[in-house]
Amino acid sequence: MKLSDFKYNLPKTQIAKFPAEPRESAKLMVLDRATGNIEHKVFSDVLDFMQKGDVLVVNETKVMQARLFGYKERTNAKIEVFVLRELNKDESIWDVIVDPARKVRIGNRIYFNDNFWCEVIDNTTSRGRTVRFNDDTKNIFKAIETMGLTPLPPYIKRDTLPEDRSNYQTVFAKTDGSVAAPTAGLHFSESLIKQVKEKGVKVAPVILHIGLGTFRAVEVEDLTKHKMDSEYFEIPEESAKTINKALLAKKNVWVVGTSTVRALESSVTAEGFAKPNFGWTDKFIFPAYDFKVTKKLITNFHQPESTLLMLVAAFAGYDFMMKAYKKAMKDNYRFLSYGDAMMIL
Repeated sequence: MKLSDFKYNLPKTQIAKFPAEPRESAKLMVLDRATGNIEHKVFSDVLDFMQKGDVLVVNETKVMQARLFGYKERTNAKIEVFVLRELNKDESIWDVIVDPARKVRIGNRIYFNDNFWCEVIDNTTSRGRTVRFNDDTKNIFKAIETMGLTPLPPYIKRDTLPEDRSNYQTVFAKTDGSVAAPTAGLHFSESLIKQVKEKGVKVAPVILHIGLGTFRAVEVEDLTKHKMDSEYFEIPEESAKTINKALLAKKNVWVVGTSTVRALESSVTAEGFAKPNFGWTDKFIFPAYDFKVTKKLITNFHQPESTLLMLVAAFAGYDFMMKAYKKAMKDNYRFLSYGDAMMIL
């Protein structure tokens, strides 16, 4: 398929700026691949589709408060440092993006307060820099969490609010590392997860730390030539065992979000089971693709021409997905990170 196949007109008025309140009250569009039927529910209705012995696979990544604002030494020029990932824990070396980049050179120090600063040690791209944080705090993640702002997606056109710290974080979030939320997971509340477990559904956590590549435009018409950014993932042994037990018993494996799908499908045995693993993946899923572990998918409504949309098309079927998206537009579903959800059976 071609990039242009995934183009559609998304009005700005349908891009959600705030999440549904409460979380599980968001709309839920249910697509049945076997019958071609489309139903309209609310997200809490996911319980009605789950059965004892099923598995819910979730992404435990935690969104870092990645936007740090500081001042360059001597000139006091205001600089934004957007942290991307830790490169060397012992040396406190990180990969970041700086703005305005023209003011930031190798050797510059950027101070966030009297006790917390970073020094630029290398240039990586036009805006990318490698920095070394001072380690006086002994915990860079904690310092970032305390001083940073929530990295809302660029299509949410408003200032960051204090409540975004919790709103843009899933109830599963445990391990720091993402600069974007695994948004399908945002619809689950602690109460809903409790009901899921009470129904006899196992929750299996995995990790995929989402990078800025999730927002990067695909620039080639021939999708086979697109290269995904590498992202770190982990499939714990216990989660793999739980998933594989369900697969052997012919139970449903409900996968929450495209990032979780990519983690699972990046580590599969020759027999089609989940394989315990960790490392980096640049797996790009687009039609046609033979899913090995993912049996049911819970996801959001995604941007035109995005790799996330392509993955959903590979799972739902291109024509069925596009039909559903047209219906969602007509029925005023809310799109993107803080928007409504889709369940594909």
